[in-house]
Amino acid sequence: MSDHSTKSNADAGNEQQVNEDDLQMRNLGVKPQLHRTWHLLESFGSSFISVNSIGAVRSTFFLGLLAGGPAAMWSSYIITAIFMLMTAAVLAEICSALPLSGSIYIWAAESAGRPEYARFFGFVVAWWSCTSWMIFAASNCQTTANFIVSQLAVWEIPFPGGITNGNIKWRALIWAISEGLLILSVLINYLPPRMYSHIFKFGIGIMILDFFLSIIWLPIGVSRTYGFRSAKEVFTMTYNGTGAPAGWNWILCFLFTGTTLTGFDAAGHIAEETKNASIIAAKGILTSVMAAALSGFVIIILFLFCIPDLDTIFALNAPQPFVQVYVLALGKEGSVVMTIIAVTGLIMNTTITILAASRLVFAVARDGVLPLSGWIGQVDSNGQPKNAVTVIYIFGAVVQCTILPSQVAFTSLVSASIIPTVTAYALISLLRLTMTPNHFQSSHFRLGRFAKPFYVCAVLINGIIAATMISPFYFPVDASSFNFACVIPGAITIFGILSWYFTPKEKWLNKTQVLQALHSADGTKM
Repeated sequence: MSDHSTKSNADAGNEQQVNEDDLQMRNLGVKPQLHRTWHLLESFGSSFISVNSIGAVRSTFFLGLLAGGPAAMWSSYIITAIFMLMTAAVLAEICSALPLSGSIYIWAAESAGRPEYARFFGFVVAWWSCTSWMIFAASNCQTTANFIVSQLAVWEIPFPGGITNGNIKWRALIWAISEGLLILSVLINYLPPRMYSHIFKFGIGIMILDFFLSIIWLPIGVSRTYGFRSAKEVFTMTYNGTGAPAGWNWILCFLFTGTTLTGFDAAGHIAEETKNASIIAAKGILTSVMAAALSGFVIIILFLFCIPDLDTIFALNAPQPFVQVYVLALGKEGSVVMTIIAVTGLIMNTTITILAASRLVFAVARDGVLPLSGWIGQVDSNGQPKNAVTVIYIFGAVVQCTILPSQVAFTSLVSASIIPTVTAYALISLLRLTMTPNHFQSSHFRLGRFAKPFYVCAVLINGIIAATMISPFYFPVDASSFNFACVIPGAITIFGILSWYFTPKEKWLNKTQVLQALHSADGTKM
């Protein structure tokens, strides 16, 4: 057979698959508008890079040490990983039946079953998800900026007013760098789909490089400098740096573990751009969580063996203390190399986060609910919602301005960025358990007899993680230690309820749309 014939057959197969995907979308009541050129690698990459378990472990590692210490960190991570795998299975099941860009809020709506409930939960989760992903994109830029400016402390470069969050000049520097990083990630999102495919591959490659340098180079450096922690310290040592009662101090460690395994619903957000989406998007969710959970556990154990003693750790004063750990183990030059890799990984993390967030905003806008929906919901000649990306930039740039008046205000926003996501995971699982346990029969990833136990476990773990993020982290609680993160999800929920109440029923998630999607997901006709 000639090469030309083989290529023609492949093109015909791809065209047939796209037609089948588009037919499924039409059966779900949605008109295909986006390009459909991505495969399993891109689907896996979207979730794996969004989770960024290695970067998340490194960024929040010191919170885990304060809340329970090493023993709590590794044991809580095992629990979180197992239960988050169950959560991923729950989302993969429904994603296979409903592979749409609106993904998580559509999953919530259809999981409610009855149209009057579906519309309510759809509105609330749409607000949760859009704000959560957009805030995270902004907050991740500040996390990246902290890695960069920590090199000032490493090289002992003086800064006017000192390297402290109480210094307005210092906060202005963090803000300026964060805004620049946000612009960079937004510009990458304007690349055409075929070029953007390389971003997924590059992001996965950077995280693999980060992983192997961490498990090879870091231990070599530690062995030549201050030495490893003992197995007893790693597996049995506890620590209470929060002031909370012993039991709650341990539970607070789920704040650390929870941040390392969220965001894997990203593969669902790009489902309309993925070929054979009913299978590939669900696979992307499952495989990314498996890879992230395994690599994250290895990194946690490795870091626990490789960090200095706790007295040294808590004396580190850089904005991102892990940079100084690299200095102690690898020297100043080595810390620069690892910082560059960490920063590059976080930039990829932000870039994919913007991708996922823009698809959520696009999905809401195409139904005409948002102000300027006609403009936001436009798709360019490459099948990309570039205007939705621009909206993410404007929102993120405004959010980052809160760094200037108060670091506390911005930190509260950071905490609030994850709460709506894990709450949405819990709500979808609860609705599947109570409202639609026997629906979504068309899914290729049916859980069968494991369904109800998985639903229950997903509700429990995500409920616990949400509780730790709302809870004060330092005790006793006063005005300075009160966690205002609970206020933001509450306000978002109120906006969602008001939108549900004032938006005409026929305008968005109307009865016909809900029932059409539900019947299609069940493989039945209306």
